[in-house]
Amino acid sequence: MAHPLRSRDFRLLFGARVLSMTGDAAVPAALALAVLRATGSTAALALVLGCAMVPRLLLLPIGGVVADRLGTRGVALATDLVSAGAQLFAGLELLGGEPRLWHLAVTQLIGGTAAAFQAPTISPLVTGTVEPSGLRRANALIGAAGGATGLAGPALAGTFVLTIGPGWTFLLDSASFAASAVLLALARVRHVPPPKRSLRADLAEGWSEVRSRDWYWTSLIAHGVWNGASAVLLTLGPVIAVERLGGEGTWIATVQTGAIGLLAGALLAGRVRPRRPVLVANAGLTALALPLALLAVTAPAPLVIGSYGLALAGLGVLNPTWETVVQKSIPRQALARVTSYDWLLSLAAAPLGYALAPWAASTWGASTPLMVAAVLVGASCLGTAAVPGVRRLTMPDTAHPREEAV
Repeated sequence: MAHPLRSRDFRLLFGARVLSMTGDAAVPAALALAVLRATGSTAALALVLGCAMVPRLLLLPIGGVVADRLGTRGVALATDLVSAGAQLFAGLELLGGEPRLWHLAVTQLIGGTAAAFQAPTISPLVTGTVEPSGLRRANALIGAAGGATGLAGPALAGTFVLTIGPGWTFLLDSASFAASAVLLALARVRHVPPPKRSLRADLAEGWSEVRSRDWYWTSLIAHGVWNGASAVLLTLGPVIAVERLGGEGTWIATVQTGAIGLLAGALLAGRVRPRRPVLVANAGLTALALPLALLAVTAPAPLVIGSYGLALAGLGVLNPTWETVVQKSIPRQALARVTSYDWLLSLAAAPLGYALAPWAASTWGASTPLMVAAVLVGASCLGTAAVPGVRRLTMPDTAHPREEAV
């Protein structure tokens, strides 16, 4: 089996993903500090973050249709250029010394719109540059790169913010998107155009591909619950760490250990071949119940830190395993639309967790939402084992339709 990095086109794609993920991993911390420095208002920060999230939620299914129709390489390249322009403007606004809130909000609105069209292209780009036998390794490489950039990005942002200012982080992100666009322009990506239909028919066909596979839609529900529970942890965890577990350093150690776990899980996924990949990967997600329960009972800091690393290792195993199964199971001409629904459910669940966690904590105390989230994660992820399709599914080896490189 040829290693995917021996393929010139995948090397270009991999380089493009590493560049864009590094910039994206650095921006959230810089954005939060920049807005708070400029306004001192958490409401202003919520507004800016909402401007980035809302268009992603609303436009993801449309992004999937566009990617399937026009070709993922062209759509990804265009979104990289749009994102580069938006982050360049935000960086220059911050470097100017007097950033205006509505300017930052508009740039994040544009960036969120671009992200809605870019996210569904990731999986089809991999299948368009890698042969089926190399998909598992290719997805593991991209997952490992995501873990590594998750470690490096925030550290880079913190260095920039504390030394030369947050504006330079946005310029870095802009440059990473521009470089990613150059690499994508040089790559050749195989594409299977779908039959010409109406927008409504295209959306319905994508949803039909999801609904017709019991292992897919039931797993998506479990993954959505996982993301919602993770949002509860990320909302209440910092408060508990600071007030009861030793201070800010405890939470920083928790987040960094999680990033290490994510990287380790992705590397492991590139080496193991479970006979029942979705069953095993979903079971691994139940590890998130451990840090949720430990935070609920205010367990010692080392236990919380280590358990979060284990939980993110489960996510690191799931991501490339899930991507490979989906890429080999879904017809390639519908893959972007199908993955757009995947992204939609994952992104929609997280804001729900962010919104409900503070309210529940103020009403019943932080332990209650944390313990409820732990139970829901365990029940939903282990519950997929009751689904016949999840129990029976082995790694598919489907033959894809004839494709043309573009």
